[in-house]
Amino acid sequence: MPFDLTVAWALLLVFAVFTYVVLDGFDLGLGILYPLFPEKHDRDLMMNTVAPVWDGNETWLVLGGGGLFAAFPLAYAIILPATYPLVIAMLLALVFRGVAFEFRWRAQRPFSRVSWDLAFFGGSTLAALTQGMILGTLLQGIEVEGRQYAGGWWDWLTPFTLLCGVAVVLGYALLGACWLNMKTEGEIQHRARVIARLAGFATVAGIVAVSLATPFLENAYFERWLAWPGILEVAIVPVLVGVLTLVLARALLAGTGPDWLPFVLVLALFGLCFAGLGVSMWPYVIPPSVTIYDAASPPSSQLFMFVGAVVLVPIILAYTAYAYWVFRGKLDPSEGYH
Repeated sequence: MPFDLTVAWALLLVFAVFTYVVLDGFDLGLGILYPLFPEKHDRDLMMNTVAPVWDGNETWLVLGGGGLFAAFPLAYAIILPATYPLVIAMLLALVFRGVAFEFRWRAQRPFSRVSWDLAFFGGSTLAALTQGMILGTLLQGIEVEGRQYAGGWWDWLTPFTLLCGVAVVLGYALLGACWLNMKTEGEIQHRARVIARLAGFATVAGIVAVSLATPFLENAYFERWLAWPGILEVAIVPVLVGVLTLVLARALLAGTGPDWLPFVLVLALFGLCFAGLGVSMWPYVIPPSVTIYDAASPPSSQLFMFVGAVVLVPIILAYTAYAYWVFRGKLDPSEGYH
């Protein structure tokens, strides 16, 4: 089978986006859960669990956006105008969240600390919501004429995109709760596990709702998911989601097993959700009209950039893995990052 650069670039971008969701998802999830931990000591402890690693997670978001611009410029030129309000809101939310993370430690007056706490919570929640709505906008389809966006300013705002946004917020909250369960001990860990149970139920409900709505957005989706005999090939994804949900429920409710297990199970659940997206969208980068081949840059450009990616991505993976390895294990409340 010949090597296909366009497919390789598409898979690389999917990997970058999934890695961002995995690494920044629990970070945003902590911000979403912030109001449920009102005590300063608990909030300081939550921040300390991600302080050594949080600012490297956006590397993958930059790689995903930059890679889309370089390898699929037509898709970039269509998706951005269709989602400008969401992208701008997401970037501003990430900026406010990042600034709040650092300035919160320096705030001396109660009003200042509360303000930065609100910025951290609001930025995290808005970033998660807009990311889900961007995904929903892609899934529901973008109106294209010729080689440009032909829709309106508010096309991104629909019940389906809001549903996707809420589902992502719930999923990040679950990921954040499982991260706390893995990194903390005592009362805060117990509370995190209780929250994880509730967030897990809500997340699965969100996944089911999005999954039920998606086949009716486009006829191509319906054919892939529900038409016979294709349904036999794709049924493995919802079946695995169901099995994984039962295993996760048992891990959270029983309270036995290693503390890292729920976190890993949620990551696997996110991976299956990405597989489902692949089943729905492939080979379209902008359903239902623009494929990855339609949007691809010239092969010479893709090859030049792919050589650089082959060198840099393993380096990024290596330093990311090393950072998480160095700061592995439970957090000591008496020590931390300031």
